Amino acid sequence: MERNNEDVHNLDEAKVNYKGVKALPFVVGNETFEKLGTTGTSSNLLVYLTDVFHMKTITATTLMNIFHGSTNFSTLFGAFLCDTYFGRYKTLGYASIASLMGMVVLTLTATIEKLHPPDCGKGSATGGACLEPTPWQIAFLLFGLGLLIIGAGGIRPCNLAFGADQFNPNTASGKLGINSFFNWYYFTFTFAMIISLTIIVYVQTEVSWAWGLAIPAFLMFLSCALFFMGSWIYVKLEAEGSPFTSVMRVLVAALKKRRLPSPDQQWPSLFNHIPSNSINSKLPYTDQFSFLNKAAIITPEDKFKSDGSADDPWTLCSTQQVEEVKCLVRVIPIWGAAIMYHVATTQQQTYVVFQALQSDRRLFFGNTHYFKIPAASYTIFTMIGLTIWIPFYDRIVVPSLRRITAREGGITLLQKMGIGMVIAIVTMFISALVEQKRRNLALTQPLSEETGRRGAISSMSALWLVPQLTLIGLSEAFTVIAQVEFYYKEFPENMRSIGGSFSFVGLALSNYLSGFMVTVVHSLTTGNWLPEDLNEGRLDYFYFMVSGLEAVNLGYFVLCSKWYKYKGSGSHGVDEMDFGKTEFEKTVVY
Repeated sequence: MERNNEDVHNLDEAKVNYKGVKALPFVVGNETFEKLGTTGTSSNLLVYLTDVFHMKTITATTLMNIFHGSTNFSTLFGAFLCDTYFGRYKTLGYASIASLMGMVVLTLTATIEKLHPPDCGKGSATGGACLEPTPWQIAFLLFGLGLLIIGAGGIRPCNLAFGADQFNPNTASGKLGINSFFNWYYFTFTFAMIISLTIIVYVQTEVSWAWGLAIPAFLMFLSCALFFMGSWIYVKLEAEGSPFTSVMRVLVAALKKRRLPSPDQQWPSLFNHIPSNSINSKLPYTDQFSFLNKAAIITPEDKFKSDGSADDPWTLCSTQQVEEVKCLVRVIPIWGAAIMYHVATTQQQTYVVFQALQSDRRLFFGNTHYFKIPAASYTIFTMIGLTIWIPFYDRIVVPSLRRITAREGGITLLQKMGIGMVIAIVTMFISALVEQKRRNLALTQPLSEETGRRGAISSMSALWLVPQLTLIGLSEAFTVIAQVEFYYKEFPENMRSIGGSFSFVGLALSNYLSGFMVTVVHSLTTGNWLPEDLNEGRLDYFYFMVSGLEAVNLGYFVLCSKWYKYKGSGSHGVDEMDFGKTEFEKTVVY
C-alpha cells in the first residue's frame, strides 16, 4: 500500500496500527536474518583473507579497514538516494539483493578451488609454500566485497526507520507499536552478533569456510524472502526530496550577500517565513556563524510570493533555514572528534584477532579435554560488555545522577561522550600492557605443543584479552550511543536520516584513518612494530601511540564541547534539551 506524506496523519488510527502489527513479523524477521547474514560474513573476514587467500597481516588489515570504511561511508549516499529518489522500501529492496549477491560471490570464492589459492603445501608445485592469489582471484573477491558495500549503504540508514514507518507516531497505540519494534530491533542486533561471533565463526574456522560462508548467504536469502513477502502489507513513504537543497540555498544566498553588513538585530528585521507544511521545530536566533545570517537579510531586490515565501529561494532564505544550517555546521567539529575516537575501537576489532591467534585459546574441561575458542569470537566480549552496561546505566546510574544534576538524562550527551573517550584511552593503555605480557611469554615460555603459521603461540591465555574488549564495549555504551542520540537530536527533523548516516560515515573515516596509520607506522618502522609475526614486532608501542593520540583528541573534544550550543538553546555544552524522549529511545541505534 502506498501512502504519501500528506496522507500519513489522515489515515484511520486503527488501520495504520493494525498494519504495523501485521507487518512487524516480516520486518523483524527480515532484519534478524539480514543481521545474521551480514555479521556472519564480515565478523571473521579478516581471518578468511589471511588463511584462505594467504594475505599478509598488514595487507589483510589494510583491506579490512578500507572495506569497513567504505561500508560505513556508503550509508551517506544510501540515505541521500533514499530521501531524494527511491524511498525506504525500494532502497531496502535493492540493497538486500546486492548484499545477497555479495555473500553468494564470497561463498563461491571458498567453494570453487580456482577462485582462491591452493592450500599451503598442497601439491608438489608449491614446494610447501603459500601461493599468493592471482589478480583474477583478487578481482572476484573485491567484486563480492563491493556488492556487500552497496548493500550496507542502503540497508543501514533505512531498516530501522522503515520499521517505524509502519506505525502512526501521532497516536498512543502507534507509539507503543514503535517502542515494541525498537525493543525487537535491539534484541535482534544483539542476538545476531552473538550467533555470528560464536556458532558461525566456529563453523568457518573449525569445519569449513565454504559452509561457514554459505550459512550467512542462506540466512540473507531468507531475509530477502521475508522482506518481499510482506510487500503487500507495508506502509511505504514516498521520497521527500533532498534535504541538502535548503543547505545549499543558505550558503549561496549568504555568499551573494557577503558585502552586506552583518545584521545586528535578531528575528524581527530578518526574513522569518516558515512554510505551513514544515516538519521542523522552530529554532531561536543564535549569534554563532553570523555570516550565514546575511542569507536572511531582506533587500529591495527581494520579491515574495502570495503565500509569503521568497520568490527566489537562492537569494533570500528564512532565519529558520539559516539556523538549521547552523545546526549542521556546529555538529561537524564534534563529529571530527568522534572519528579519532573510533580508531581505538577499530584496533579492538583487527589486531586483537591476531593477538588471539598467537595466544593460548584453549578452554579446558578436566585435565585433558579442552575447547579452542575461535580467535574472532573474542570480540563478542565487546558486545557483552555493552549490553550488560546499558540496562544497568539506564535503570540505576541515570536515576542517581538525575537526583544530583536535575537533568532528565543525568548528564549531558557531550559529557557522556567524554566519559567514553576517557575509557578508550585507558583501554588502549591496558591493551599495550597485555600485549607486552603476551609477547614476553611467547618469547620465553611458548606453547611447545603448538606453533601457529605466524609464529610461536604464547602461553598467555587469550582470556587476558577480555578486560580490554569489555572496556571498549563499555566505552561504546557511553560514546557511540550518545553520538547516535546527539545526531538524532541536533539535526533538523527533515535531515535525520542523514544524521543517522553521520555515525556510519564517522566510522568509515575512522577505518580509513586507522588503515593509513597502520601503513605509515609499518613503513616508518620498516615493519619492526607491525610484522607478520607479532612476537617479532612491538604492537604494544603502537597501542601506546594510539592511547596518546586519543588523549590529544579528548582535549580537542573538551574545547569543542565548551563552545557548542545545543539545538534550540542559546546555552553552551553545559546544558541540553531532552525533547521528551524516553530513556530506552536514547539507547536505540538509529
